[in-house]
Amino acid sequence: MLVFYKERLAFLAVPKTGSTAYHTALSHRADLVVTGPPELKHAPVRRYDRFFQNIFRKMYDTEMEIMAVVREPIDWLGSWYKYRSRDDRIGHPHSTRDMSFDDFVRAYMQTPRPEFADVGSQSQFFRTRNNGFGAKHVFKYENQDKILNFLQDRLNMEITLERENVSPVRALDLHPETEAKFRAQHAAEFACHDAAL
Repeated sequence: MLVFYKERLAFLAVPKTGSTAYHTALSHRADLVVTGPPELKHAPVRRYDRFFQNIFRKMYDTEMEIMAVVREPIDWLGSWYKYRSRDDRIGHPHSTRDMSFDDFVRAYMQTPRPEFADVGSQSQFFRTRNNGFGAKHVFKYENQDKILNFLQDRLNMEITLERENVSPVRALDLHPETEAKFRAQHAAEFACHDAAL
Protein backbone atom coordinates (compact mmCIF):
# COMPACT_ATOMS: atom_id res chain seq x y z
CA MET A 1 0.00 0.00 0.00
CA LEU A 2 1.21 3.47 -0.90
CA VAL A 3 -0.33 6.74 0.28
CA PHE A 4 0.47 10.10 -1.31
CA TYR A 5 -0.90 12.68 1.10
CA LYS A 6 -0.52 15.87 -0.94
CA GLU A 7 -2.13 14.21 -3.95
CA ARG A 8 -4.84 12.63 -1.74
CA LEU A 9 -4.24 9.21 -3.26
CA ALA A 10 -4.00 5.73 -1.75
CA PHE A 11 -2.73 2.97 -4.03
CA LEU A 12 -4.02 -0.32 -2.60
CA ALA A 13 -2.09 -3.47 -3.48
CA VAL A 14 -4.34 -6.20 -4.85
CA PRO A 15 -2.22 -9.39 -4.74
CA LYS A 16 -0.85 -10.64 -8.08
CA THR A 17 -1.50 -7.40 -9.98
CA GLY A 18 2.04 -6.06 -10.24
CA SER A 19 1.89 -3.98 -7.08
CA THR A 20 5.46 -4.86 -6.03
CA ALA A 21 6.90 -3.16 -9.12
CA TYR A 22 4.93 -0.01 -8.31
CA HIS A 23 6.03 -0.17 -4.67
CA THR A 24 9.66 -0.31 -5.73
CA ALA A 25 9.28 2.55 -8.20
CA LEU A 26 7.24 4.84 -5.94
CA SER A 27 8.07 4.06 -2.30
CA HIS A 28 10.61 6.92 -2.16
CA ARG A 29 7.86 9.32 -3.27
CA ALA A 30 5.05 8.07 -1.02
CA ASP A 31 4.24 9.52 2.41
CA LEU A 32 3.10 6.18 3.78
CA VAL A 33 4.52 2.84 2.60
CA VAL A 34 3.15 -0.42 3.98
CA THR A 35 5.19 -3.45 2.92
CA GLY A 36 4.15 -5.92 5.61
CA PRO A 37 2.70 -7.90 7.12
CA PRO A 38 0.68 -9.14 4.10
CA GLU A 39 -2.64 -8.39 5.85
CA LEU A 40 -1.68 -4.70 5.87
CA LYS A 41 0.38 -4.51 2.67
CA HIS A 42 -2.58 -6.02 0.82
CA ALA A 43 -5.30 -4.41 2.93
CA PRO A 44 -8.59 -4.57 1.03
CA VAL A 45 -10.86 -1.55 0.69
CA ARG A 46 -12.84 -2.33 3.85
CA ARG A 47 -9.71 -2.69 6.01
CA TYR A 48 -8.09 0.39 4.50
CA ASP A 49 -11.23 2.42 5.14
CA ARG A 50 -11.65 1.20 8.70
CA PHE A 51 -8.09 1.84 9.82
CA PHE A 52 -6.06 4.03 7.48
CA GLN A 53 -8.77 6.24 5.96
CA ASN A 54 -10.13 6.81 9.44
CA ILE A 55 -6.81 8.36 10.49
CA PHE A 56 -7.00 10.90 7.67
CA ARG A 57 -10.65 11.66 8.48
CA LYS A 58 -10.09 12.16 12.19
CA MET A 59 -6.72 13.90 12.14
CA TYR A 60 -6.86 15.91 8.92
CA ASP A 61 -10.57 16.07 8.01
CA THR A 62 -9.81 14.67 4.57
CA GLU A 63 -9.90 11.42 2.63
CA MET A 64 -7.61 9.76 0.14
CA GLU A 65 -9.04 8.67 -3.19
CA ILE A 66 -8.45 4.95 -3.57
CA MET A 67 -6.87 3.45 -6.66
CA ALA A 68 -6.14 -0.20 -7.38
CA VAL A 69 -5.57 -2.66 -10.19
CA VAL A 70 -7.72 -5.68 -11.03
CA ARG A 71 -6.68 -8.62 -13.20
CA GLU A 72 -8.78 -10.79 -15.52
CA PRO A 73 -9.94 -13.59 -13.16
CA ILE A 74 -8.53 -16.61 -15.01
CA ASP A 75 -5.26 -14.79 -15.63
CA TRP A 76 -5.21 -13.80 -11.92
CA LEU A 77 -5.62 -17.42 -10.83
CA GLY A 78 -2.96 -18.40 -13.35
CA SER A 79 -0.56 -15.97 -11.72
CA TRP A 80 -1.25 -17.50 -8.29
CA TYR A 81 -0.83 -21.01 -9.70
CA LYS A 82 2.56 -20.17 -11.24
CA TYR A 83 3.72 -18.23 -8.17
CA ARG A 84 2.97 -21.14 -5.88
CA SER A 85 4.88 -23.56 -8.11
CA ARG A 86 8.25 -21.93 -7.32
CA ASP A 87 11.13 -24.12 -6.17
CA ASP A 88 11.01 -22.63 -2.67
CA ARG A 89 7.41 -23.86 -2.30
CA ILE A 90 8.22 -27.53 -2.94
CA GLY A 91 6.99 -29.56 0.03
CA HIS A 92 4.94 -26.62 1.37
CA PRO A 93 1.12 -26.99 1.69
CA HIS A 94 0.78 -24.04 -0.74
CA SER A 95 2.77 -25.73 -3.50
CA THR A 96 1.09 -26.18 -6.88
CA ARG A 97 4.15 -27.80 -8.47
CA ASP A 98 2.63 -31.26 -8.98
CA MET A 99 -0.80 -30.32 -10.31
CA SER A 100 -2.31 -28.91 -13.47
CA PHE A 101 -3.86 -25.47 -13.72
CA ASP A 102 -7.22 -27.17 -14.29
CA ASP A 103 -6.81 -29.00 -10.95
CA PHE A 104 -5.93 -25.70 -9.27
CA VAL A 105 -9.02 -23.91 -10.61
CA ARG A 106 -11.24 -26.84 -9.62
CA ALA A 107 -9.77 -26.69 -6.12
CA TYR A 108 -10.43 -22.93 -5.99
CA MET A 109 -14.13 -23.66 -6.60
CA GLN A 110 -14.37 -26.04 -3.63
CA THR A 111 -15.92 -25.10 -0.30
CA PRO A 112 -13.86 -24.94 1.78
CA ARG A 113 -10.86 -24.41 -0.47
CA PRO A 114 -7.72 -26.48 0.06
CA GLU A 115 -4.89 -24.40 1.50
CA PHE A 116 -2.96 -24.25 -1.78
CA ALA A 117 -5.99 -22.75 -3.58
CA ASP A 118 -7.12 -20.39 -0.81
CA VAL A 119 -5.96 -17.16 -2.48
CA GLY A 120 -8.87 -14.85 -1.76
CA SER A 121 -11.04 -12.95 -4.20
CA GLN A 122 -10.58 -9.74 -6.14
CA SER A 123 -14.27 -8.83 -5.91
CA GLN A 124 -14.11 -9.25 -2.12
CA PHE A 125 -11.02 -7.02 -2.05
CA PHE A 126 -13.16 -4.16 -3.39
CA ARG A 127 -16.09 -4.61 -0.98
CA THR A 128 -16.85 -1.45 0.97
CA ARG A 129 -18.01 -0.86 4.52
CA ASN A 130 -21.62 0.28 4.95
CA ASN A 131 -20.54 3.88 5.63
CA GLY A 132 -17.33 3.82 3.59
CA PHE A 133 -16.25 4.78 0.11
CA GLY A 134 -15.02 2.39 -2.53
CA ALA A 135 -12.11 2.58 -4.91
CA LYS A 136 -12.51 5.57 -7.21
CA HIS A 137 -9.83 4.60 -9.74
CA VAL A 138 -9.76 0.91 -10.69
CA PHE A 139 -7.60 -0.09 -13.64
CA LYS A 140 -7.38 -3.32 -15.57
CA TYR A 141 -3.99 -5.01 -15.16
CA GLU A 142 -3.62 -5.37 -18.92
CA ASN A 143 -3.93 -1.58 -19.39
CA GLN A 144 -0.52 -0.72 -17.95
CA ASP A 145 -0.29 2.41 -20.09
CA LYS A 146 -3.43 3.82 -18.44
CA ILE A 147 -2.11 3.02 -14.96
CA LEU A 148 1.23 4.66 -15.70
CA ASN A 149 -0.33 7.72 -17.34
CA PHE A 150 -2.69 8.20 -14.40
CA LEU A 151 0.08 7.94 -11.82
CA GLN A 152 2.53 10.10 -13.76
CA ASP A 153 -0.11 12.83 -14.17
CA ARG A 154 -1.34 12.59 -10.59
CA LEU A 155 2.14 12.51 -9.04
CA ASN A 156 3.71 14.83 -11.62
CA MET A 157 6.68 12.53 -12.23
CA GLU A 158 8.06 10.03 -14.68
CA ILE A 159 7.85 6.41 -13.54
CA THR A 160 10.10 3.56 -14.62
CA LEU A 161 8.97 0.06 -13.72
CA GLU A 162 11.14 -3.03 -13.37
CA ARG A 163 9.78 -6.58 -13.57
CA GLU A 164 9.56 -8.15 -10.12
CA ASN A 165 8.21 -11.37 -8.60
CA VAL A 166 8.50 -13.16 -11.93
CA SER A 167 6.95 -16.62 -11.62
CA PRO A 168 7.95 -19.85 -13.35
CA VAL A 169 6.54 -20.52 -16.82
CA ARG A 170 3.71 -23.06 -16.57
CA ALA A 171 0.99 -24.23 -18.94
CA LEU A 172 -2.37 -22.64 -18.13
CA ASP A 173 -4.60 -25.13 -19.93
CA LEU A 174 -8.18 -25.09 -18.71
CA HIS A 175 -10.82 -27.62 -19.71
CA PRO A 176 -13.86 -25.84 -21.28
CA GLU A 177 -16.14 -27.45 -18.68
CA THR A 178 -13.95 -26.13 -15.84
CA GLU A 179 -13.87 -22.66 -17.34
CA ALA A 180 -17.64 -22.58 -17.86
CA LYS A 181 -18.24 -23.67 -14.26
CA PHE A 182 -15.75 -21.10 -12.95
CA ARG A 183 -17.35 -18.28 -14.97
CA ALA A 184 -20.81 -19.21 -13.67
CA GLN A 185 -19.76 -19.74 -10.06
CA HIS A 186 -17.60 -16.61 -9.88
CA ALA A 187 -19.45 -14.15 -12.09
CA ALA A 188 -18.73 -11.38 -9.56
CA GLU A 189 -15.01 -11.68 -10.33
CA PHE A 190 -15.63 -11.04 -14.02
CA ALA A 191 -18.04 -8.19 -13.28
CA CYS A 192 -15.37 -6.57 -11.10
CA HIS A 193 -12.85 -6.77 -13.93
CA ASP A 194 -15.34 -5.62 -16.58
CA ALA A 195 -16.17 -2.50 -14.57
CA ALA A 196 -12.52 -1.35 -14.39
CA LEU A 197 -10.89 1.19 -16.72
